[in-house]
Amino acid sequence: MPNRMTAGRPAPLGATPDALGVNFAVFSAHATRMVLCLFSEDGQEVARLDLPERDGDVWHGHVAGLRPGQLYGYRAHGPYAPQDGHRFNPNKLLVDPYARALTGHPVWHDALYGYDPAKGPDSFSTLDSAPYMPRAIVVDPSFDWGGDRPPETATEDSVIYEAHVKGLTRLHPAAAPPGKFAALASAPMLAHLTGLGVTAVELLPIHAFVDDKFLHDKGLTNYWGYQSLGFFAPDPRYQTGGGIAEFQAMVARLHEAGIEVILDVVYNHTCEGDEMGPTLSFRGLDNLSYYRLAPDRRHYINDTGTGNTVNVDHPMVLRMIMDSLRYWVEVGHVDGFRFDLCATLGRTPAGFDPGASFFDAIRQDPVLTRVKLIAEPWDIGPGGYQLGAFPPPFLEWNDRFRDTVRQFWRGDAGLVPRLADRITGSARQFDHSGRPATASVNLLTAHDGFTLADVVSYAERHNEANGEGNRDGHSANWSDNMGVEGPTADPAIIAARARRQRNMLATLMLAQGTPMLLAGDEIGNSQSGNNNAYAQDNEIGWVDWTAPDDDLRAFTAALIAFRRAQPILRQKRFLHARERAVDGLPDLFWWREDGQEMTEADWQDPSRRLLCVEKRTAAGTPRYAASDAAVFLVFNGGGPAEVRLPPARAGWHWVVRIDTVTGTGAVSRPVSDSLTCAADTVLACVLEPMT
Repeated sequence: MPNRMTAGRPAPLGATPDALGVNFAVFSAHATRMVLCLFSEDGQEVARLDLPERDGDVWHGHVAGLRPGQLYGYRAHGPYAPQDGHRFNPNKLLVDPYARALTGHPVWHDALYGYDPAKGPDSFSTLDSAPYMPRAIVVDPSFDWGGDRPPETATEDSVIYEAHVKGLTRLHPAAAPPGKFAALASAPMLAHLTGLGVTAVELLPIHAFVDDKFLHDKGLTNYWGYQSLGFFAPDPRYQTGGGIAEFQAMVARLHEAGIEVILDVVYNHTCEGDEMGPTLSFRGLDNLSYYRLAPDRRHYINDTGTGNTVNVDHPMVLRMIMDSLRYWVEVGHVDGFRFDLCATLGRTPAGFDPGASFFDAIRQDPVLTRVKLIAEPWDIGPGGYQLGAFPPPFLEWNDRFRDTVRQFWRGDAGLVPRLADRITGSARQFDHSGRPATASVNLLTAHDGFTLADVVSYAERHNEANGEGNRDGHSANWSDNMGVEGPTADPAIIAARARRQRNMLATLMLAQGTPMLLAGDEIGNSQSGNNNAYAQDNEIGWVDWTAPDDDLRAFTAALIAFRRAQPILRQKRFLHARERAVDGLPDLFWWREDGQEMTEADWQDPSRRLLCVEKRTAAGTPRYAASDAAVFLVFNGGGPAEVRLPPARAGWHWVVRIDTVTGTGAVSRPVSDSLTCAADTVLACVLEPMT
């Protein structure tokens, strides 16, 4: 085994192959010695080499003769003083935070802990964890991208499709190999995605992650992947081999089909948990730097609900996050990121700050300002709900859109004013600081919660399979079983559930903002009432392709096509009923069904179940983009109604283009001055010239 060590260089961090060998560089401010461990192909430890140089807080060295594919890890020496925040233990093999690939996952054993589980978290473990740890792999990330060109879809044209790599493909009859990156980019999946008309797939975490011990002990796994171990390495479970090449090939094929790739990333916490958790990487390399610690440094600040919180204020930790993001853009060609618990990344000692170092770093970065950035705008810490508070160019998941739409369509009273706000971009939250209406990522469902089919089929969660006594998951689902809990053979209930799904999907696609669709909702996928399937790597969590609802799929595709054809629905500027310079007309009208404008009394009427809106190009639209186009939308959560339409100018008339009564979506039905709107229906009319 070659082991000639020379000084090497402190940058870049990680393991970097060159013509002569491999350069290793790793950060630790408080270690006293850093040992590089080399392993044979069969995983046996064959050498321990001290990194000979320290440049600031970066330890580094170059080993001649090594090549890509070399397996390695670290052992860090330093004080074991939990009361001071230090938990160094050289008996523990540590994953390089910059590892580009891993051989697998940790195997749960007492040796993974820096302490002796029988004596408590302040004790010291002498067990060697190497037999139970994955090895990092030296990777050459070069890839022949050919003519790859990211679609660079404008945000206002985006329709996002949130999916799990395995969950979307595992049961698909033709996507192969099932559950892998390649299956997601297989011809059958591409045909489905392009047929729907979505512009981006937003993938649940694909960074290497760990199956929590409490799940392992129950025979379950961390299916969703929100327990990151490596921020540069794709998780081995989605690959058939090592490295990043399979991920790169997937991205290239999706790009060729015109579909962007957005990664759900978890930089707010790691898989190591609190002081009772294992020592796998960050804790053993420099606990005091990587994590935010409580005043009693034995303990961790837990704004994330997972046991620990990453210390983004530390410059080297922030550098790791930025390096990771740039890596996935430059090496992986991804088109954007969705940041899990993004409020945590903006926390300072004084609380959440939209000017925090993380946001400032992102906003000045020449690589990251080119891609889409989406925040999950909350965490569980004090003042953690920050919807609307993020700086541009961040978009934000809008849970208020989800809740309002569910409540309106299940029949809750007094929802018309809130629905009006949601379908015009949630301006109360987002119309500030130059932010566009597209800043609101509108969603009905997401991985966390009921599927759309379950929203209309279950009044209560059914999470018994999670092994937590059905206490986990959301309790406020704003769902409705339509008379029967779960599956039914009653044709009337089946029809009512189908109509409500169409109504909610129509509301999503007709609203201002950036729509996001949960994978499987378009074919009626159910999780049997489980609203927290994070541990269900099985038929509960996987999309069921055995009996897809083809009518719902066609309806969803028709909605997306209609949205794409109507620039009025995709405006970045907010609509505030202001007069337009081009013709003096307001850009927004709220109508009653009798053709009169809504009054304050109408808005305050809790029994009102019908909302009519006329949308035009926004005031302030430049003349080069000005248009006479108009759409008239009806959201009727009540009984049948005769709706009077706004007067059309000479030579023009209103044409119904979307009617949720039909199962196919797209229609073409000219109307004169009024139309009959069925109960529980959405209608979309377009002002078109007479032929």
